[in-house]
Amino acid sequence: MQEYRIKPGCRFTLKQFDPDDTGRHDKNEAGKSKAKAAADVLIAKLDRLQERLYANRGQALLIILQGMDTSGKDGTIKNVMSGVNPQGCRVASFKAPSEKELGYDFLWRVHQEVPPKGYIGIFNRSHYEDVLITRVHGWVSDKVFTQRLDQINEFEEMLAESGTTILKLFLHISKDEQKERLAERIRDPEKRWKFSEGDLEERKLWDDYMKAFERVLSATSTPPAPWYVVPANRKWYRNLVVAEQVVRVLAEMNLSTPPPPKGVNFHKLKII
Repeated sequence: MQEYRIKPGCRFTLKQFDPDDTGRHDKNEAGKSKAKAAADVLIAKLDRLQERLYANRGQALLIILQGMDTSGKDGTIKNVMSGVNPQGCRVASFKAPSEKELGYDFLWRVHQEVPPKGYIGIFNRSHYEDVLITRVHGWVSDKVFTQRLDQINEFEEMLAESGTTILKLFLHISKDEQKERLAERIRDPEKRWKFSEGDLEERKLWDDYMKAFERVLSATSTPPAPWYVVPANRKWYRNLVVAEQVVRVLAEMNLSTPPPPKGVNFHKLKII
């Protein structure tokens, strides 16, 4: 996974990452089947680790998913988190801020959705929308843009110091792949509800978004909260990579089953 990690303090370009990459897996049905089987094993392990996280209530995990339209944020949540107990998992989506939210700083609404200890929180889009979209459309000055990047780093550092592990994943698809997925939404009546003409307008700004992502990811990939660029053209490989990352960070928390209540002799207990 280190090859997908954006090294803190380093500039990069998204052209360095192949969105069609499948790692050690062949790009055929055999490779796809092996990757899916490996993902299933990881998802089962994720279920056990999440139960320990919930039982201990000492740490939290925040997963941040960013990417262009159709990059697979919804699909990632649906597939990778399929075995997780909903009781210990929360998903938050961030769209255009409401009138009330605009009355506060841009991180106000985000902080309220941070998962409490014991929980996995997933941001389907996030506070990064408030720097990416505003940057591309020129809604804020360069000074405000830079200030917000610094504020995000400070915010995430504070979360990390408070016991929240942050996993930031950029789901990387190609422009051609996005075209295919948008066309599929138009063709398939079951997917048309996802389609918005605004997606086509944003697609025209593809190159501007790529530049904005490069700037934002470079500036906010930090030691406590690094970014990972996940190849996402092939959904089965995307799911495997994300599952590997989630299991890794949970395993690194060294979670264990909490001890039983003190003073209880379980050998002598009888249930009548």
